[in-house]
Amino acid sequence: MKRSTQAVGATLIAVGAIGAGLLATAPVAGAATAGATAAYNGVCGSGYKVVNSMPVGSTGTVYLTYNSSTGRNCTVTIRNTSGTPTYMVAYVRNVDTGEEQYDAGEYRSYAGPVYVFARGACVEWGGVIDNLQAWNYGSNCGALAAKAPQKDWFAGER
Repeated sequence: MKRSTQAVGATLIAVGAIGAGLLATAPVAGAATAGATAAYNGVCGSGYKVVNSMPVGSTGTVYLTYNSSTGRNCTVTIRNTSGTPTYMVAYVRNVDTGEEQYDAGEYRSYAGPVYVFARGACVEWGGVIDNLQAWNYGSNCGALAAKAPQKDWFAGER
């Protein structure tokens, strides 16, 4: 079952804290062949366009989408190949307001979609597949002249 919540909770805080200390990616046994990339599956809905993406190791991709008519961002984490349920996370946060949404659980093909309103604001977003993760902090900023986007991102084991 897909779920989202206003509070990140202990799980994502722990994942982020662990992720901040790791700087290497490690392949997972049975990962998809090199070069295979999970395509965006459109689950965020109509009007959402992909504005950014990151590989989650060699196992999948996390996508950040945006709907210019609603001002909402959406994140979804997609495996390269579906299969046995695996721990996955999709996460997005409006840096200015602190509003955040996540979906974490055991999924066969994707986690999310999760949404935040972020017109004119920077977002943090990321995803986890099994023991691999990718995070982007303070990116994809809107037209706020006073904001300087951070370009830091992390991909590695959780």
